[in-house]
Parts: sequence; C-alpha cells; structure tokens
Amino acid sequence: MTVRIGINPLTWTNDDLPALGADTSLETCLSEGKLAGYSGFELGQKFPRQAEILSPILDAHGLVLVSGWYSSLLLERSVEDEIAALQDHLNLLKQLGSTVMVYCEVSRCIHGDLDTPVSKRPKMTEAEWPEFLTRINKVGEYLQSQGVALAYHHHMGTVIETEDDIDRLMAGTSEAVGLLLDSGHLTFAGGDVVAVATRHAQRIKHVHCKDVRKAVLADSKNRNLSFLNSVLNGTFTVPGDGFIDYPAVFAVLKSHNYSGWLVVEAEQDPAVAHPLTYAKLGHANLSRLCADAGIDVDA
Repeated sequence: MTVRIGINPLTWTNDDLPALGADTSLETCLSEGKLAGYSGFELGQKFPRQAEILSPILDAHGLVLVSGWYSSLLLERSVEDEIAALQDHLNLLKQLGSTVMVYCEVSRCIHGDLDTPVSKRPKMTEAEWPEFLTRINKVGEYLQSQGVALAYHHHMGTVIETEDDIDRLMAGTSEAVGLLLDSGHLTFAGGDVVAVATRHAQRIKHVHCKDVRKAVLADSKNRNLSFLNSVLNGTFTVPGDGFIDYPAVFAVLKSHNYSGWLVVEAEQDPAVAHPLTYAKLGHANLSRLCADAGIDVDA
C-alpha cells in the first residue's frame, strides 16, 4: 500500500470565513505547501476553476490536484438535477487527474453560520432518509462510471454528522458511495474514529487529517458555540498536535491496505496559527505516523 500526503488551503485561507487569510495569495499557499513537503492540494476559493488555467499553476509548483469539495442538495432536487449541477466540478477533477470527489449534503446546513450553535444542526426525518439514500447511491454510481469515487464528507452542522449518521449512510448504500474519514469532525461529533474506521475500512476513499485540542473542544461545547466560532476558538489543529489516537487510526488503514490521499485539513485562524509552521508540523507528523505504521508514502 502507498499513500500520498496533501493539504487543504484552509491552513492559509478559509472558504467558510473568507476574512481569515483574505490577503493571502494562492501563490503563497502553493509555494509554502510545496516547501512544507506536500505533493498536492485540494481546491479552495482562490483556485481558478478552469483546467487550462489551474493546471499550469500547479505544474509550476510541482503539485497535483488532490480533490475538491462539492456541495450537494439532494434533499432539495432530483438525481438528474444533481448530476447536471456537478458537471463543471466533475470535469475539472477529471481533467486534472483527480479520482475522488469530496461530497457533502448541505441542505439546511448551519456550519457556515457564525451565529448558529452547532448543536442546532439539521437532521433528516425518518421519511427523508430512504429517499436520500436512494438518490445518493445513484449519484455515486454515476460518478463511479466517470472514474471518480464519491467520498462522503460527514461534517459538523450538516445532516450527516455523527457516528450513527455515518453507519446509516454506509448501511443504506452500495460501495458506489465511499466514505471520507475526517478524524476531527468525527471527534467533535462525539464519535469513535478508530471504531468507525474499522467498521467501514473498505469504504474509505479519502482521509482528512485534523486533530482536536481536548480542552478547547470542551470549552466550545460548554459555551454552545457555532462551528465557525469553535474554529476561531482553536478547537482544531494539525494531526499529532491534539488528543486523537492517530497511531490506532493508521493501524486500521494499514491493516486494510488503504491507498489514497492523507490530507491535512485543519481549520485555524492563520493570524494565530502561523500557516507555514503548522503546515510543516502536519507533514512531519503524518510522515512519522506513516513510517511507524509501516505505510509507504509516495512523494
């Protein structure tokens, strides 16, 4: 098994809270990411979305496109409308060689609302679940036919957030619907990362590596903060800098021969958490964790 180590531009600039890192250029993100040792980047708000423009920019830095977030509205529109809506994003991924789409249902989501506590997140009704599962399975099958895997991103403030939500999604869909394992979001939601990784190891298509500061998480929950205010509070950090048991997570990935991307995606305030410092720390920690687990890294 071989993995690659990538990073999300959230280390430098935040899509959900654009004021964070607003003055940081794409050039800075890419050059510092390469300097820190990463092989590729996920998309962010400052990335051009035309392959003919983005490709030479990435090539100039010796980087590749890892993947990119897609906001689904399957609770509000048909499978056909959803497939039509994702075409531009899918084509960009395909043209730049990405084989996985970061996919999240954002109907009624509150993670981008600075004033809404994450405890107020939306939930699907019992009547909505079966139709949603049928629809997302069809979208997954379509993406699979296009050579791109659907990697579902469970996310705070959305309809699929908790360990139970993930289990229900996996149980109600086929292998066409893959899982994006996000250690930070699952820990924030009170889930057991190792247990979820073990149960659904064969469905894991992508891994987001963010750690959690235990005391800060407790404070954020105690004050019933919104997701974005929890980020500003310093809840998240790079892997190996918090309390998540990453050696145990990587042991599961190793035992099931996970071969894909490990992506540092740690939302922090760049004015507080110096981006290059944390990018280097994240890469160094992931490299060490892979070595300790016997996982080969393709540079």
